[in-house]
Amino acid sequence: MFGYLPLGAAFGILAVEMGIPWYAAMAMSFLIYAGAGQFLAIALLASGAGIIEVAVATLMLNSRHVFYGLSLLKRFQGAGWRKPYLIFALTDETYSLLTSQSGSNAANHSLAFRISLLNQFWWVLGTLLGVAVGSAKLFDSQGIEFALTALFIVLTLEQARRLRQALPFIIALGTGFGALLWLPDQHLLLGAIGSASLLLLVHYHLASKRSHGHAS
Repeated sequence: MFGYLPLGAAFGILAVEMGIPWYAAMAMSFLIYAGAGQFLAIALLASGAGIIEVAVATLMLNSRHVFYGLSLLKRFQGAGWRKPYLIFALTDETYSLLTSQSGSNAANHSLAFRISLLNQFWWVLGTLLGVAVGSAKLFDSQGIEFALTALFIVLTLEQARRLRQALPFIIALGTGFGALLWLPDQHLLLGAIGSASLLLLVHYHLASKRSHGHAS
């Protein structure tokens, strides 16, 4: 709630200020529900970008969800009728919450569904508040888009506190800075995520070989 209410409101305010109709902003939060992808979409639409540019840019930005989904394959097994919505509603904050849960899969499916549904509710409610405030022009919203960066910082700290392992975050920091230095903007996100995933897979492979060697 504390993450998605203000962030949804920031999206609603920016959408109205960029000339997006309030009902379109609400429809995006109901039907797209993509967080950072929605911020990107309104910026591209306001700049006159075509549907192909929007699709490609959104694919690049949300490519991280491929890796989120792969890590939840086993957790979502047997979710039944809940599974399509769990896939649709998988956002950064929801992923962080779901991966911190423990217990049986059956209990987790019900809890995951409620968490996902509630998170979207907070996002939609925040968007509604944002379009209301943006339409009324109650304050200067300059810099409000930083709310998205702030959310990612909170998610990172939350995961660091839970994992208590430095290596994944060192790899993320290194690949992130490397992508900034050596990759063009349109390939930055996918390059950083791909490089980090490759390094983590190599580390996992080497750790598995060491454990098998000790066992034998």
